[in-house]
Amino acid sequence: MDARLAEIWDKVLNVLKEEIMSEVSYNTWIKGLKPLKYENNIFLISVPNELTLDIINQRYQLLFKETFKHVLNESIEVKYIIGDLKENKSNIKSKSISKVSDTRSEDRVGSLNSKYTFESFVIGNSNRFAHAASVAVAESPAKTYNPLFLYGGVGLGKTHLMQAIGHHILELNKDSKVVYVSSEKFTNELINSIRYDKNPEFRNKYRNVDVLLVDDIQFIAGKESTQEEFFHTFNELYEARKQIIISSDRPPNEIPTLEDRLRTRFAWGLQADIQAPDFETRIAILRKKAEIEGYTVPSDVLVYIATKIKSNIRELEGALIRVIAYSSLTNNNNINVDLAAEALKDIISSNQTKNITINLIQEIVAEYYNVSIQDLKSQRRTRNVTYPRQVAMYLGRKLTDMSLPKIGDEFGGRDHTTVIHSCDKISNALENDITLENSIKVLTKKIKDE
Repeated sequence: MDARLAEIWDKVLNVLKEEIMSEVSYNTWIKGLKPLKYENNIFLISVPNELTLDIINQRYQLLFKETFKHVLNESIEVKYIIGDLKENKSNIKSKSISKVSDTRSEDRVGSLNSKYTFESFVIGNSNRFAHAASVAVAESPAKTYNPLFLYGGVGLGKTHLMQAIGHHILELNKDSKVVYVSSEKFTNELINSIRYDKNPEFRNKYRNVDVLLVDDIQFIAGKESTQEEFFHTFNELYEARKQIIISSDRPPNEIPTLEDRLRTRFAWGLQADIQAPDFETRIAILRKKAEIEGYTVPSDVLVYIATKIKSNIRELEGALIRVIAYSSLTNNNNINVDLAAEALKDIISSNQTKNITINLIQEIVAEYYNVSIQDLKSQRRTRNVTYPRQVAMYLGRKLTDMSLPKIGDEFGGRDHTTVIHSCDKISNALENDITLENSIKVLTKKIKDE
């Protein structure tokens, strides 16, 4: 470390430690930081792990900026990386937003998260097929499965796999143009392109690519202009033998109000689903996350978390981070099951619901609307029966893991499309119907408390 860099850093630390921060906060979040370089009005700081980076960005970003301004008598930009410069040549993280002149660079680096790689993806029975398909596509874009359609619930790793494909393709060919976009961003950019008469630029961005990754495609359902634009984008890329990867929370045939021509095209390639991780996979995910964060967490604590959090990977990793943060903030380095239980008590209490069944939902909904369970299962189409039936189907979809066909079976053998229609009708009504919203809240509480 050169003398000038060390001098500035020491002054900054002294201001933080002596005048502003508590000793606990300083020792927990600041003490482990290291200055890397100061040039071109940018001060680069190394942080030990992702948790510390998140805390710095959330709590201390402005404080650092003001402190450096005080020490240097001028405003500078403060940036952070995890680890050292060798490990992070292209992974400088900052809250500031800078203009990127090279569109290709923006598409390749700016839109892909560096932590979403095949190396960091934990493989288990719930995602093995989707992982294998993703690797195959990454090894041979547009030659194996095109499009690749990944589907599964929230927080199960779809985005991770999609971006891992992008990273791997760029590793094999750094000149490939890879674009990752959420369907919401795609829609917003389309709207802006129409508003500001920039449709050619929009089309060039998404049609002049080698690989297009579109996340959460289900959100274009019902948006006619977006579906029209994406249809032509899909066709142009497909005919040019460019790779298309799409993700959704459900398979194409279960996405309501999706145009048939898109539904058909999504089925041209390969569809791969991702399920909730089993116990062994949850343990492996937690172990990997702890390793990435640079913490040693006892096996019995990992088992405890994996036993209590079963829903998805995002909540699972979030629970681990919460335990680690609780240990740091309470100055307790002994991470054990008791500490984990205390750190997660709020989360666990909200997750410890009993096994909710369709039959239970039918009982409570029938009682609430003063109809019989037999009515809900019958073919009757009067409003006093169809409305409670739709509510019950909606709650069945929301509160259980049952598939749409199985839910339909529980309501007199109805087709899964009927369940989709019912769920969509209630979802749409909830946007404007306060009475229905209150009813859903009451019913949900009754079902969970029963």
